[in-house]
Amino acid sequence: MCDAAPTVVPFLDRDHSILAFNERVLDWAQRGSVPLLERLRFLTIVSSNLDEFFEVRAADHLSAAQAGEHKGPYTVESFEALAGAAHRLVEKQYAIFNEELAPAFKKHGIEIVSHGDRSAAQKAWVRQYFENDVRPLLIPVGLDPAHPFPQVANKSLNFIVRLAGKDAFGRENEIAIVKVPRVLPRLIPMPAKVAGKKKLFVSLSSVIRAHLDLLFPGREVGQFSQFRVTRHSDLAIEEEEVRNLRTALRLGLQQRHYGAAVRLEVSSGCSEYLSSFLLKQFNLPEAALYRMHGPVNLVRFQQMIDLVNAPKLLFPPYRPGYPRQLVPGRPIFDQLKKRDVIIHQPFESFEGVLDFLREAVHDPQVLAIKQTIYRTGNDSVMMELLREAVVQGKEVTLVVELKARFDEEANINWAEALEAVGAQVVYGVVGLKTHAKMLLVTRREGHSLVRYAHLSTGNYNPRTARLYTDVSHLTADPLLTADVEQVFVHLASQSKLPRLNHVTIAPFHLQRKLIEQIDLVGVAAASGLDARIVLKMNALTDEPLMQALVRAGQRGARIDLIVRGACMLPARVPGLTDNIRVRSIIGRFLEHSRVFYFRAGNEEQLFLSSADWMNRNMLRRIELAWPVKDAELRQRIIDECLVAYLHDAKDSWDLQPDGSYKRPKSAEDPKAKGAQAALMERHAAPPGSEEVRSWT
Repeated sequence: MCDAAPTVVPFLDRDHSILAFNERVLDWAQRGSVPLLERLRFLTIVSSNLDEFFEVRAADHLSAAQAGEHKGPYTVESFEALAGAAHRLVEKQYAIFNEELAPAFKKHGIEIVSHGDRSAAQKAWVRQYFENDVRPLLIPVGLDPAHPFPQVANKSLNFIVRLAGKDAFGRENEIAIVKVPRVLPRLIPMPAKVAGKKKLFVSLSSVIRAHLDLLFPGREVGQFSQFRVTRHSDLAIEEEEVRNLRTALRLGLQQRHYGAAVRLEVSSGCSEYLSSFLLKQFNLPEAALYRMHGPVNLVRFQQMIDLVNAPKLLFPPYRPGYPRQLVPGRPIFDQLKKRDVIIHQPFESFEGVLDFLREAVHDPQVLAIKQTIYRTGNDSVMMELLREAVVQGKEVTLVVELKARFDEEANINWAEALEAVGAQVVYGVVGLKTHAKMLLVTRREGHSLVRYAHLSTGNYNPRTARLYTDVSHLTADPLLTADVEQVFVHLASQSKLPRLNHVTIAPFHLQRKLIEQIDLVGVAAASGLDARIVLKMNALTDEPLMQALVRAGQRGARIDLIVRGACMLPARVPGLTDNIRVRSIIGRFLEHSRVFYFRAGNEEQLFLSSADWMNRNMLRRIELAWPVKDAELRQRIIDECLVAYLHDAKDSWDLQPDGSYKRPKSAEDPKAKGAQAALMERHAAPPGSEEVRSWT
């Protein structure tokens, strides 16, 4: 094959690719084969994803539109195109909710009863609920020069009301705002005495709407609407200008709820007068207004899944098997002396990782434990174990990433709690997020200190470890564990990293190392040798890496990319990316593992990594990639994480040359099976293990 300069490939738009991912998630809400409550769950997942999309990705487009920009990555045109795509996605969501899910729920005796459909007894019960539980918490604010428009928190539920008549002082201030406290449940089950044998609910917004007139005695309620504003919420802390990052982040968290508005949601029946008033108040253009044909916040309808309590309308519970390479009851340290262990979560239980830490905490020969903390959650078994390790006198060092988006507060709280009992807590490197997942145990064995490590493609949160696919790697390899030790020393002391044995680290070497591996495969392809690249990740948006893949593909390498979310590299474009295939897997569990396979002739390399192929992962985060040397373990990862997904006939979507995604024809075959279903069958445990349902 001629080794000419590669043709430039126009990349796809990242933000539209993110919205396309949510369309694939939404497809699960439409599938009649999916249990009804799970369909609702996927619908609410899309709403949650959209909230975060607007909070993080929308501000630059909006600012460019408001400034009239027509050049650069953010323009009037980019804002309008993105708003159009988002509007179409939201309209599709509510069509599914109103036309498919609500009628299906009604057939099962499950209804959200509007005010007009309530019986007299139901209206009386709702009135009493309003008087006892809701009204005491509401304080309507009439707008006038002494009462300007109140601060409205990000994603909070509110009502805007237009009043006729005059207030107690004879003034005609016609606009009032009612802020709805977050402590109130958004969905309220009716008792059996008024619901009968059905499972009936009322929404909080409907309860308030039915009794708005009681909040304004002596005034006539005219026009009104629910509304919800989404604000830019990506914390921006100038780390080099602050003395204490933790304190600065706490202050930033207080301000996050009141960032610049980027989206306004109102009821579909909201009058032009009120919507225009709100748009002006929040300084938003018309395209930022979303009229909702139903509840303005579908995310909170996740409550319904638990309130209904109908197992038949959920996925059958999955009980993950205990990691098949670990023998329960035998010391894990002894097992690791013989060989490394791979745990494929959530098909195998995360309990294996917790048992590794438990053993370290309770083993008197263990002297030190070091761990990175990115997302832990508010209630974490792992954090409690680390606290216990400190109490037992072990040296515990934690590298806590305070800037893990939307988990900042939980991480700050854990950092303070562990520091209070004596743990050494550091916050990584200024300007970089510590995204690597690693746990290092140092144990005295005879006259020597021996290290054991856990490395992961990404999870130290016991809850999401039951819902996200990840690969855990337990090892006593002296070279690999020595590398992990050096990375911890680097993060704590910020000293220069020595040359590492196996681990590659971002932002120093990872991007360059990956490009070298891609280019080696390209050279092999140009020489007529077997040349293969298979990569699994969550997102592919880094331009140097995409350009390297294009080069290798144009030299003849066969490239398969399994990219769950945003992918900017177009596939199968004639004459440009003919040899590159991209597929996305959307399943019951959230695909989260990162696996990189390269074959150049007889040379085969497989890496696990914490990093997606995004610019931020390569240049603005501490990330790890490490090789799997054991041939048997390497083949297992290839079979379970790559081959199974390349042959997925049920849950896969293939990227088309025009940037759209299509499901294979086999997906409609009831006998077709997805990779996740096959892995669940392979690793399922007997009854009695922990149940797993779906990701949120």
